Amino acid sequence: MLAFFRRLTHSKVGVVITFIVLGVIALAFAAGDITGLSSMTGGAGITGGDVAKVGKAEVTENELKTQAQTQLEGFRQEQPTLDMATFVNQGGFEGTLDRIISSMALEQFGRAQGMVVSKRAVDGQIASIPALQGPTGKFDENLYRQVLAQRKLTDAQIRSDIVRDTYAQQLTIPSTGATQVASQLALPYASLLLEKRTGTIGFIPAAVVPAGPAPSDADLATFYKRNVARYTVPERRIIRYAVVSPDQVKTQAVPTDAEIAKTYQQDRARYAATEKRTITQVVVADQAGANAIAAKVKAGTSLADAARAAGLEASTQTGVEKAAYAGTTSAQVADAAFAAASGAVIGPVRTPLGWTVAKIERIENVPGRTLDQVRGEIAAALGIQKSAAALSAIHDKIDDSLSGNATFDEVVADQKLKPVTTPALIANGVNPDDAASKPDPAIAPLVAAAFQAAEGDGPQLVQLGTDGGFAVVALGRVVPATPRPLAQVRAAVLRDVSAERARQAARKVAADVLARINKGMPIAQSLAQTKLPIPAPRPVTASRAQIAADPRGAPPALALMFSMAPNTAKTLAAPDDSGWFVIKLDSIASGNAAGNDAAIKAARANIGRSVGREYVEQFAKAVRAEVGVKTNATSLARVRADLLGQGGTGN
Repeated sequence: MLAFFRRLTHSKVGVVITFIVLGVIALAFAAGDITGLSSMTGGAGITGGDVAKVGKAEVTENELKTQAQTQLEGFRQEQPTLDMATFVNQGGFEGTLDRIISSMALEQFGRAQGMVVSKRAVDGQIASIPALQGPTGKFDENLYRQVLAQRKLTDAQIRSDIVRDTYAQQLTIPSTGATQVASQLALPYASLLLEKRTGTIGFIPAAVVPAGPAPSDADLATFYKRNVARYTVPERRIIRYAVVSPDQVKTQAVPTDAEIAKTYQQDRARYAATEKRTITQVVVADQAGANAIAAKVKAGTSLADAARAAGLEASTQTGVEKAAYAGTTSAQVADAAFAAASGAVIGPVRTPLGWTVAKIERIENVPGRTLDQVRGEIAAALGIQKSAAALSAIHDKIDDSLSGNATFDEVVADQKLKPVTTPALIANGVNPDDAASKPDPAIAPLVAAAFQAAEGDGPQLVQLGTDGGFAVVALGRVVPATPRPLAQVRAAVLRDVSAERARQAARKVAADVLARINKGMPIAQSLAQTKLPIPAPRPVTASRAQIAADPRGAPPALALMFSMAPNTAKTLAAPDDSGWFVIKLDSIASGNAAGNDAAIKAARANIGRSVGREYVEQFAKAVRAEVGVKTNATSLARVRADLLGQGGTGN
């Protein structure tokens, strides 16, 4: 539940299906399965509707289902085509249970130690979510309640989740940095990073290897059946929406002459004539030093140079008005500076910080502006305000209607809006039945909202952009993921079968090349004997530090070279299935970080972070052991089956 609300901030969520955590809990638990599910007892003392018991608290089947759905929706922001079946099969189900159990255990342990999470702290976290702020930029209680209703959640559930997460942060953050690593311990790791390896990498593209005879219809049917997921259209949703934009209230947003005149009178000081000055100044601790600097400046030395000669640094304020200048200096300095002529030297003047010497660099007299001169400026500003007020009024009226269970059609008719119904779209906004279809950024927030809704949910309000516009969005229909018929995708299947055969043929060529290398033939000669138009092998020399420094990660072939023994060769499939690498490691030059303080310091920091995570992991395990955790295998199997039984829709 908390994950859903945090996603409203539009922050980027990492896609780690095998283990799902929130906030700082990720630091504690991302290393692996730390809840020890396999060691838990088989559910003694757990009621039929509960999947686990954590201390005195129970994890219900419904809570686990809801959390799994919420986590899936979060990951869909990164992988729009992700469905529930894939989520569960790749570890998302176990990860969700891990997160619930761990947070419950940490909360109970924290309470037992006398820790408290105040209501005010929880209020602050809820109020700080940008998507829960209304047109005025402040937390909107009605919007919050509407989101709760749409997600079938309660305020108590959200607050409970925030409290758990806060306890987890308070308990785990201190442990992450509680590590000290000796230099001697870090030395061998630092030396390992300096190790260099030299080898040769060859590549056999699948595209240049003969793939054999054309596949038969039976071959295509077999391949299609075995890879049917590849030709399956992901879950689609038909979305109904109606936009309320500033254009629709522009007639209400035109200010009257009386409103413009009233605003001008209220802000008369803003449009009055004013004087701005550019002033350079320096503050000196003693009067004698200030007198010396002032004398030099009056004699022709620049204030900046005179200050620098005294070991000080002058500052310049450009185009500043008297009130603003007084706020940064003092009223006495401002009076003197704004009474002097251009080029005059002021001071020394006593201030709370010392003695100020200033020079008037330039004086700019800004004439006042009449009502006619600023009419357009005021009208534009008032128009924006009136437009926002009109949109806010419509927003509140629709919100009230939705709170009263009004339907999409009723809201559209009441507000005389123009309804739009999309074709069946996948989660990235594309219509898979239209080859030319592309995501429309204008409705991306509406698509995202529709894919977070469940069938039967009421319409919701979604903000659009920053001009106050919004839309009423309703889920029209969910179209489950469906395989396209073989006849419809025959060309794609034929292409994929041919590509697969070419890859397998390339694999056999790579195996033959490897066999010759292992018998002592140089890699270049072995590749040449294939008689294929393949690129020449590439010599490579790199260090472990270079690989570690690459934010994109090491190329797979290079990474494999750093796990091989010298004078050995191996093959590796290219990441994009475009062919096969043949890697030959020629030599290893050991590194020595002795005396390299920077390398040792970096190694100490890296080891320290790993040790810190280990501390947190072990602490969490001890907390679970202290609190006590039991799971109900029967209930877990039932929830897992229910989730998979939804056909991957995630609803």
